Amino acid sequence: MRKIIMGAALALTATLLTGCGSDDSSATADKPATSAQPKAKPEGGSGEVKHEVTLEVLGTGTSSVYYNLETNKMEQVQLPWKKTSTITLTTDAEKKAGHVVSVVPGSVPGPDGMLHAAPCVITVDGKKVADNQGGKSDKMCEYTLK
Repeated sequence: MRKIIMGAALALTATLLTGCGSDDSSATADKPATSAQPKAKPEGGSGEVKHEVTLEVLGTGTSSVYYNLETNKMEQVQLPWKKTSTITLTTDAEKKAGHVVSVVPGSVPGPDGMLHAAPCVITVDGKKVADNQGGKSDKMCEYTLK
């Protein structure tokens, strides 16, 4: 499990450093079946678009959580954990290519006594946009804001 999480963290870091997004249709399996972007909150006349983003990792106990909102961070947290931030897209490039937000949950003991990825959820402007199927998927929760 540690290799999976580290691999996901490295892949996320590489994606963020190159500025490339992925429109990989295989990634849709980890996202709810919605095709519409959450409604953006434009600021008066400035052309900025704001989104309220909430990252959640569910479960009990403590776990490591690697996440990206404005910056990349890794924290040891008490579960359940929640982090909310307002992301502002200011440039045309950000609005077109998007801004990736993500959370890589750590492991928690499952009912079978084995370690499993903790459940994670991303909510944008009050709408659930990504999850890892209650921890059943070993993939991180990731979403591109536009």
